[in-house]
Amino acid sequence: MFKLPDNNLQYVTSITNLLTTYAKYMKSAKSTFNCGNILVTPNTLINLARKQVDYILGDNPMKMSYMVGYGTNYPKRIHHRGSSLPSKTVHPQSFGCDGGFQPFYYTSNPNPNILVGAIVGGPNNNDFYPDERTDYSHSEPATYINAAIVGPLAFLSGR
Repeated sequence: MFKLPDNNLQYVTSITNLLTTYAKYMKSAKSTFNCGNILVTPNTLINLARKQVDYILGDNPMKMSYMVGYGTNYPKRIHHRGSSLPSKTVHPQSFGCDGGFQPFYYTSNPNPNILVGAIVGGPNNNDFYPDERTDYSHSEPATYINAAIVGPLAFLSGR
């Protein structure tokens, strides 16, 4: 696992995308390169990308999948309005823009809706994930995290 600022999975997914993209290029060009005294082949990069994906999906110190709905231990309190608010069927009363804070945003209960497949920001510098929706930098499933992992997941699923 790359150690980057606050282990933000934005960097991990972006680097994983770069690793798989460059590995495909190297394979088609029948290319390798040296990094110090290490021979880097396409499989070297693919294996590193796989380790990154495995980390995201639960091979990490917390044994937690940072992909919501994947496995049994995943974030339950993500910073996502649609996930944290109840459906109209359960809560037919309307509430304004600020009306969702109490009792939904500040509750310690899991989100009523599971945003399956979303990857959150990830753990802090100590590889700890508090699973608190108020900690948006770690619990928000942003597009810049999720978009970058689509290609590597597709690539690795075919291997």
